[in-house]
Amino acid sequence: MIAMLHFATLVVATIFAATAAVLLHWLFLRATFHLMRPATARQIATRTDLVRGTVQLTRAFAPHR
Repeated sequence: MIAMLHFATLVVATIFAATAAVLLHWLFLRATFHLMRPATARQIATRTDLVRGTVQLTRAFAPHR
């Protein structure tokens, strides 16, 4: 009877430890993705066509010397 109690305790402890490990791993994975998000969000492509168009408009309407 005591052996069955020890075995049941071992099974319950193993299930609890496995659940805790999975939840902790999931938490670390979410934190990793959260920390990686700003690094990818900063890479915004600049629109050079707008700058070139502004320069062309400035040249077109500038008073000639």
